[in-house]
Amino acid sequence: MSDVLPPPADARRAPAATQGRLSAWVEVLRTTNPPTGRALDPVSRWLVLTRAAVLPMTLVAGAVATLLAVHHRGLRPELLVLAFVGLVLAHVANNLMNDLFDVEVGADTHSYPRALYAPHPVLSGMITRGRLARAALVVNALDLAILVVLAVFRGWPVVAFALGGFLLSVAYTAPPLRLKKRGLGEPDVFVVWGPLMVCGTYYAAVGHLPWQIVVASVPYGLLCTAVLMGKHIDKAPFDEPLGIRTLPVVLGERRARAATVGLMVAFYVAVVVCVAVGAMPWPALVSLAALPKLVQAWGAFSRPKPDEPPERFPVWPLWFAAIAFVHTRRAGSLLVLGLLVAAVFDIH
Repeated sequence: MSDVLPPPADARRAPAATQGRLSAWVEVLRTTNPPTGRALDPVSRWLVLTRAAVLPMTLVAGAVATLLAVHHRGLRPELLVLAFVGLVLAHVANNLMNDLFDVEVGADTHSYPRALYAPHPVLSGMITRGRLARAALVVNALDLAILVVLAVFRGWPVVAFALGGFLLSVAYTAPPLRLKKRGLGEPDVFVVWGPLMVCGTYYAAVGHLPWQIVVASVPYGLLCTAVLMGKHIDKAPFDEPLGIRTLPVVLGERRARAATVGLMVAFYVAVVVCVAVGAMPWPALVSLAALPKLVQAWGAFSRPKPDEPPERFPVWPLWFAAIAFVHTRRAGSLLVLGLLVAAVFDIH
């Protein structure tokens, strides 16, 4: 008899609720915005607050280091996992601190792009400044705990990598340096998402750092810098009146768009060079399959930003940032795929 009775109402609601939460999380990760027409659950709120939609940039950097470390002498998988988690926490802390410092110095306002393409944690009322500061402190404390463990096993170089990344992350928006304001935010991102992340993770995992890994850290750093350039092109009309001299403000929009395309092209050149000098295995060349996406991005960057967004475009007034991000996601994913193939088949 029980086989033909409908399940209890609670049992029917549970799967639907789970699916609803999962779809909400996917929407936040896809758009950086709260799920449409739904209340924010705790996980969705945290994903919005931390801008988790951009965390794949760090995940790819960590994956590049991980796959280059496989099969190499001295690999400690447990230390690799700790370093990878530390990278993600560092990016989360960086996002929290950037929002906090930009509010404190008056850069982020209700009319500034940060509050237009997605809810600003403080300005939208999602969290107070004090709670945002405490959240950043907790995440940094967790990262510090990981650093202590890694330092015990790998020594002072791990500390140097971690502190370098932390100081550059803070200096990006925080007084007195405010590197973003001085046209140095873009080189900052290249150093952090390229050499510091890739080389630091590799060293933590393996315990030494050959020159090939330093060279191999360059291509993905170029892609991440292109995303920031696109974002700063979008924000240039807002930044220039505030005296925020990002590189696109310094260069002007037309030259900045050309420079961003140059960074994307340079990624492919750098991958080929890495393979040629033995810094990456030859399957990394599968990343060249992203060239059609480059052609699309190049076309978009050859024209000024449209006056109005396409229908249901989620992150307006960002435009070039989204285009560069989509290209980076495709090219970075293919690079990881190539390195994964090399790791599985032990191709050096």
